[in-house]
Amino acid sequence: MFASGHTTPRLGIDLAGGTSITLRAVPEAGQESAINKTNMDTAVEIMERRVNGLGVQEAEVQTQGDRNIIVNIPKGTDSKEAREQVGTTAKLYFRPVLATELSGAAATGSPSPSATGGASDKATDKATDKATDGDEASSSPSGSPSASATTQGRAATDALKADPSPSATASDGASPSPSASAGGDDAAAKLQAQYAALDCTVEADRAKAGDGAKPGDSMVACGQNSQGQWQKYILGPAAVDGTDVDKAEAVFNTQTAAGWTVTMKFTDDGAKKFADITGKLAQNQSPQNQFAIVLDNEVVSDPYVSQALTGGSAEISGSFTQEEAQGLANMLSYGALPLTFKEDSVTTVTAALGGDQLRAGLIAGAIGLALVVLYLLFYYRGLSFIAVASLLVSAALTYVIMSLLGPAIGFALNLPAVCGAIVAIGITADSFIVYFERVRDEIREGRSLRPAVERGWPRARRTILVSDFVSFLAAAVLFVVTVGKVQGFAFTLGLTTLLDVVVVFLFTKPLLTLMARRKFFANGHKWSGLDPKSLGAKPPLRRTRRPARPAGHVDPKEA
Repeated sequence: MFASGHTTPRLGIDLAGGTSITLRAVPEAGQESAINKTNMDTAVEIMERRVNGLGVQEAEVQTQGDRNIIVNIPKGTDSKEAREQVGTTAKLYFRPVLATELSGAAATGSPSPSATGGASDKATDKATDKATDGDEASSSPSGSPSASATTQGRAATDALKADPSPSATASDGASPSPSASAGGDDAAAKLQAQYAALDCTVEADRAKAGDGAKPGDSMVACGQNSQGQWQKYILGPAAVDGTDVDKAEAVFNTQTAAGWTVTMKFTDDGAKKFADITGKLAQNQSPQNQFAIVLDNEVVSDPYVSQALTGGSAEISGSFTQEEAQGLANMLSYGALPLTFKEDSVTTVTAALGGDQLRAGLIAGAIGLALVVLYLLFYYRGLSFIAVASLLVSAALTYVIMSLLGPAIGFALNLPAVCGAIVAIGITADSFIVYFERVRDEIREGRSLRPAVERGWPRARRTILVSDFVSFLAAAVLFVVTVGKVQGFAFTLGLTTLLDVVVVFLFTKPLLTLMARRKFFANGHKWSGLDPKSLGAKPPLRRTRRPARPAGHVDPKEA
């Protein structure tokens, strides 16, 4: 725990403060089958991108049941803005690229191929018409003429003034807004100033990039390339909407060496728009032969084209891994996802209230532990030392594991989880009591302490395992059939039950074996909790021996 630097458990919304939003999926009319695992997982992925775009790195987005999504956002975030972000339908557009370069510190020095028009997903991403048997592009962005960032920016400004061909068609079929694409120096200068000031390595800048831009407007945006570097873009008006994509999926291309690719199939209207924009882009030089796939104002891919794609379907290829291809396909599919999400509930907990609840939970746990310790002291006396030491070991292990599970699997300690830990105090103490009573029963039978410890263990072990199995089974069933915060209770209860087995087998039993060698316990001191007299023990078991026979004597009965 100390080596990892994670020395405290990660607190849930109800303890640390924050906002919890429950969203319910609502299908379009006649599309009830759209509520399925694939679409829900895609929606979760998009919402995670949104809340992280707000600068909330510890936000949790997860499905609940078959049609609900829970979004937990920690304190320090504008809850109103978060609700607006996760509650709206995703906005996916295909926009022509007018200029792009590496952003922030990575952009210093001589420009790389990526800085002069590389792809945000892969430097060799390209879109090809799937119906033309994989016709490849004749040139790649990395082979385009090198240009400095200043030259690129100037070229973009000139293109905006001159009504560039890539942006001649807006997504609604209308002409682009004059103010955005051909509307004079002011709009172009403003856009260029935004582009120059944009630093995509700064989270706040990324979140604001493209705010307020309409589909028919040019805009600035950010995207990440395959090396994890941020690029900034000037993009033209939207040429194709996400709703124009009928289907997108990741496939492994066995006919060529392309490997994993993403195939897209467009609607009839979308096919016409896509053919028109790709035909115009193919006439341009890099980076203006690229189109950016923009989801919620962030570029997720920017493939280039070398010919008009008129077949109604297209394929994006590059050095994709299966995970990357599937992720891009999911994002493309979300543009046509026949689902909307409605708020079922919004719960906001202030940090002060969360702190009060955590303090109350800890006090409750301390009271419960104190009552158990007092009972052990009163009833078991010296044996209570072993029980209390075992409880402390169990508590330390629980704390360490909870601290490590936060960064490992995203486990957050909420109030029900604290309740589960408090209940576990009784479960753990019960295991000690079972063992101690077995040992005391052996002493009542007249055995000394060391044999009693060893003879009592097998029977106590079986009882402890059966008891803990029942508790763990109950916790597992509760975890599976419930949702939300109740799962925190079940998870903690199951975890502490497993730890109880570990502590009893590897600490309590060995410690009692060692203590049985001490005179205080072995001689049955009246304060040891193992005093044979106070336990009503029988006289010590003794074997009777027959007297020795004289040599040559034969018992008549034996004869």
